[in-house]
Amino acid sequence: MIRKPLRLAIATCLLALGTAANAAAAMTVYKSASCGCCAKWVEQVQKHGFTVKVVNVEDIMAVKAKAGIPDKFASCHTTRVGGYIVEGHVPAADIKKLLAARPKAKGIAVPGMPMGAPGMEHGDHRQPYEVLLLKSDGSTSTFARH
Repeated sequence: MIRKPLRLAIATCLLALGTAANAAAAMTVYKSASCGCCAKWVEQVQKHGFTVKVVNVEDIMAVKAKAGIPDKFASCHTTRVGGYIVEGHVPAADIKKLLAARPKAKGIAVPGMPMGAPGMEHGDHRQPYEVLLLKSDGSTSTFARH
């Protein structure tokens, strides 16, 4: 007889977890209207299940300053998702990893625009790059390598 209430409790927990994951999958991307690589990146994260609201801005550097992104970590677009900042061409899998791990940090960043990163594909041209964890104290560590 205990099995039915236990199953109900497990199902309720799984439903709650699924709802939380879906809520975290909504993101807002701030970018320049003319940026083609940003649009390609948005398409890629959408294919990985994220719901994306795009906000085209005139002054992307003002968005970065407000988010507390130092110039040395800047890229062409800034994203807010699940209480974090995602700067630049971060792979969707790394964003999902961030949201699952929930580290105490501002967010993650791919500084610059490395060839081969999501949205920056150009044939077989690839360069290695790191996804940096932007810690609240201003320090960084490597979150992922590609």
